[in-house]
Amino acid sequence: MKRDIRDLLNPALRSIAVYKVDGGQEAEIKLNQNESPFDLPLWLKETILDEFRNESWNRYPDILPFRAMDAYADFLGIARDSVIMSNGSNEMLYTIFLACLGPGKKILIPEPSFSLYEKIALLLQAEVVSVPMHPGLDFDTEAIIAKAREQEVDFIVLSTPNNPTSKSLPYDDVCRIIGESDAIVLVDEAYIEFSREKSVLGLIEEHPNLVVLRTMSKALALAGMRIGFAIANPVLLGEIAKPKIPFSSGRLAEITLLHILKHSYLVTDSVAYILAERDRVYAEIDGIAGIEVFASDTNFLIIRVHDAARTFRDLSASGILVRNVSGYPLMENCLRFNVGMRDENDRLLEKLRTMHP
Repeated sequence: MKRDIRDLLNPALRSIAVYKVDGGQEAEIKLNQNESPFDLPLWLKETILDEFRNESWNRYPDILPFRAMDAYADFLGIARDSVIMSNGSNEMLYTIFLACLGPGKKILIPEPSFSLYEKIALLLQAEVVSVPMHPGLDFDTEAIIAKAREQEVDFIVLSTPNNPTSKSLPYDDVCRIIGESDAIVLVDEAYIEFSREKSVLGLIEEHPNLVVLRTMSKALALAGMRIGFAIANPVLLGEIAKPKIPFSSGRLAEITLLHILKHSYLVTDSVAYILAERDRVYAEIDGIAGIEVFASDTNFLIIRVHDAARTFRDLSASGILVRNVSGYPLMENCLRFNVGMRDENDRLLEKLRTMHP
């Protein structure tokens, strides 16, 4: 073949890197992917698998997992036609962006934020308008509103609480951005269960330009099941659903969600544990010289050290896997790690104290 194969591909691929997790996904103490440290209890897994065994594996699932969508809508106390389920919130992001973006469209993304937003936008040949955070990693609400007006953006995405910074936008600020913008506003609430701020779910009927994204991977401890949701008023949701991949959610995921919602106390208890540990670990690190720790509204913490690459390697050598997020703007020499079980957190604290006597 005489032509460079890359010339036949989407030109945006030349500026996009393959997603990878430095250090891999296996470690004695794994704190690098913001997962819940709590797996489902064995008795609940057995109940779920018993039901799944009786399914017809040779038949397609429903086009959409309607039973799970209805159950989640009832759980949230919202209209059933305001909810759509996906194979993880990442698939829902692709669906929403496909419905809202393309050549000539502008998307505003606060920076730093979840890297997948910009990746999908670039693939769709949309123009990315970035708004930097404040130096302390807090959102710059005034700049977001001003830039959205100045650039006449079509779409705004707000990860709140935000990954990777761990900070939330105040509820009133989110309301301002939604109300003062002519753009569609996607509020990604992946970490809302850990936040001190309340959800904006109650605004979907009042604001026809609002979409809320949820995941079951964090507080609900179902990262391996790949379950996500978009929530919006029925008119907007009906349009967003048009590029949705049919049959993408398997029956096992649907059955699992139905059982989890029936035993939601498991989520409440695990979130309470994580929040207590988050506060304890924050206070302990705050007393270690040479480490700056940022206040968190998520299930993870951000610290700044003298040499993030070296600290990452030393922790990895000790069997502790964290995430080096130094490549993000404003986050030079920063590491991110989720809250684990108490003994895991103590091992991390002990190692950090040894490295910063």
